[in-house]
Amino acid sequence: MSVDPNRPSVARMYDHYLGGRHNFAVDRAVAERAVAMVPAIPRIARANRAFLHRAVRFAVERGVRQFLDIGSGIPTEGNVHEVARALDPQARVVYVDIDPTAVVHARQILDGDPHTAVVQADLHEAGAILGDPQVKALLDFARPICLLLVAMLHFVPDTPELRAALRAYHDALAPGSLLAASHATGDVGELADLYTRTGTPMVLRDRDELAALLDGWDLVPPGLVFSAEWRPDTPPDDPASYATLAAVGERR
Repeated sequence: MSVDPNRPSVARMYDHYLGGRHNFAVDRAVAERAVAMVPAIPRIARANRAFLHRAVRFAVERGVRQFLDIGSGIPTEGNVHEVARALDPQARVVYVDIDPTAVVHARQILDGDPHTAVVQADLHEAGAILGDPQVKALLDFARPICLLLVAMLHFVPDTPELRAALRAYHDALAPGSLLAASHATGDVGELADLYTRTGTPMVLRDRDELAALLDGWDLVPPGLVFSAEWRPDTPPDDPASYATLAAVGERR
C-alpha cells in the first residue's frame, strides 16, 4: 500500500483543519485554498469533531462498548478509541477507510493496540466489511455496536448501491445499536467544486435528503440538527453557520 505525497488527500486535509501533523505540503496548499473560499472550515471541522466526541460518549453511557467507524480518516488526537476508553478502557474500535493514506497512518498510530483494528474498504462493500476477519474478531455482532458515519456521506453520491449498503449495516447490527452521522450542507458549492478537482467529489444534501439516508433508525432527541446543536456542552451561537447536519439514531 503506497501513499502519494503529491496527491492531496481529504483525510490529510481534514487533519490539517484540526491542527494535526499527519499531512503533506500538497494537502496544506489545497486546504488553504478551501479556507480562502470558506474561512469557517477549521471551526466547522472542530465542531464536527466535538459532535463525534459527544456521540461516542452518549453511546458509552447507553452501554455500547463497540464502534465501527467507516470513513474514519486519520485517527489523530481525540479520536474514537481515546474518547470511548476514557469512560471504559475495554472499548473496542474498528476504523475503516478507503483512502490508503488514512489506513497507513492509522496502522502506524495504532500499532500494537489489541482493542483496535484498521481495515481498508469502501463503504459500499458492506458484506466485505462486516465479514472481514479483523472486524469479526474484534466486534460481537450479537451485542450493540455504534456505527459511525461522521463527515463521510457527503463524499458518496446517491445510488441504489449506497442505499443497499446502508440497509445492510442496519440489518446486521443488534437491537440497541446506534448510528451517528454528520453531513455537510448549505451553500458551499464553490468548495464542492474544489474537492471534485482533488479527485474526491462532494455531494451536498439538505435536511430531507440526509433524513432519507437515515431511514430505519429511530433518531434520539434532538433529532437531525446542526452539529453544534446536538446535545452541546454549551449553547452554540448561530448553529447554521457550522454548515453540518448531525444525528444519532437507534436500531430497534
